[in-house]
Amino acid sequence: MGRPDLNRRQLLGGLGGLLVAGSFGFAALGTGADALAAGARTRVRYWNLFSGGDGYNMIAMLDSFRKDNPDIDVKDSTLQWGSPFYTKLAMAAAGNRAPDLGVMHLGRVTGFAPGRLLDPWDVGLLAKYGVREGDFNPVLWKRAVIDGKLYALPLDIHVQLCFYRKDVLKKAGLLGADGRMVPVTSTDEWFDVLKEAKKATKKGLQTLGLHANDQNFMWWFFVAFYTQLGGTFFNAADTEVTFDTDKAVQVLEFLRRHVTDGYSTAGAADGEQFINGAPFTWEGNWSVPVFSGAKLDYGATPLPPVFGRQATHAESHSFVLPHQSDRGGATNEGAHRLAAYVVKHARQWAAGGHIPAYTPTLSTAAYKKLSPQNEYVSAMDHQATEPKVWFAGSTGILAQRVGPVVVSASMGSAEPESAARRMKSTLAHLLTMKNPMDGRTAAQGGAVA
Repeated sequence: MGRPDLNRRQLLGGLGGLLVAGSFGFAALGTGADALAAGARTRVRYWNLFSGGDGYNMIAMLDSFRKDNPDIDVKDSTLQWGSPFYTKLAMAAAGNRAPDLGVMHLGRVTGFAPGRLLDPWDVGLLAKYGVREGDFNPVLWKRAVIDGKLYALPLDIHVQLCFYRKDVLKKAGLLGADGRMVPVTSTDEWFDVLKEAKKATKKGLQTLGLHANDQNFMWWFFVAFYTQLGGTFFNAADTEVTFDTDKAVQVLEFLRRHVTDGYSTAGAADGEQFINGAPFTWEGNWSVPVFSGAKLDYGATPLPPVFGRQATHAESHSFVLPHQSDRGGATNEGAHRLAAYVVKHARQWAAGGHIPAYTPTLSTAAYKKLSPQNEYVSAMDHQATEPKVWFAGSTGILAQRVGPVVVSASMGSAEPESAARRMKSTLAHLLTMKNPMDGRTAAQGGAVA
């Protein structure tokens, strides 16, 4: 992209340097010298951030790949989720000690200095292994393209959902003839639903799990409902803030009302309360294995379109190629082959609640039988995502700066009007900040699809 690659010293300086290096070290960044697995001709080093159920599902998918592709030795490493993962991946890429394949949240790709810390995918090589642009939702694919090149290969969409207990809603008269929650199309209808559900709820349980004091969840919910109102954050060139404080106030007042009207209890163990009989909880789709494992009679829909337009917060786990100065050859082809295989064989991944990004999977009989996945798969078509700027994405600076402001309004320590103004001011400040990965502002970052 016309600028020299960052070296490790420059990157550490931008990230806080000695603190980062001292916290994580460099032992895991080496390539290692252990022997290839028996029969293998090529090794692919793969870093991911999947733990818990996602971790087990990913291991099962990798084992299937190994069985079907004995000539490739996959050396996988699972690192700590969140900022530690991204810091280590950035250091490895800057020091030319990166793995051959990695995973990132799609919203973080723009900030990861594509062309410096990430290498573009060879779409011809992906096509050789059966993965093409036409196999993906157009909006999702466009988010993965920077300066005309594909820098991320989406694995899934993971979304915020409205989980509901069918037994409680049936008692409250809120289940339709199809056994699903009655549709909601306005804020008045939603609070009417909560009012009736509360009457059928066991004493001591909240009506809705909202995570009212969690900056990440509240930010995700804000993004969803602000998108329902048609709200935007920046202009196309990322030079001006287009944030609509009036729309923001509507969303903040809506979120706050759940607490002030007594439907949500800040600090409650939302998932546990749902398992114990609370009628609703708003959670990510990764909670599906938890609730299914508890053998609940439940359903899950995208967040209710209370402002008249469907939109639910969405992120995506995606495969990336961390920068290597000598990328190419059999190892690079093996990385493409592995990523394409996992994307195409995401049935196992769907069991964890995620919506597969590879759309042919969605039309299979096996996927259509998955419940409640088959109830919320439509979220793929109305994704509410953060803006495509370097400071956005899962656990990114945008959520860190704006999320607490949303919480302050929801919890009552700030009025929605003042919180909305503070959000706009924060967005304006973020536009002037330079990405420590490459020293560019959002306007200079070239996030052109």
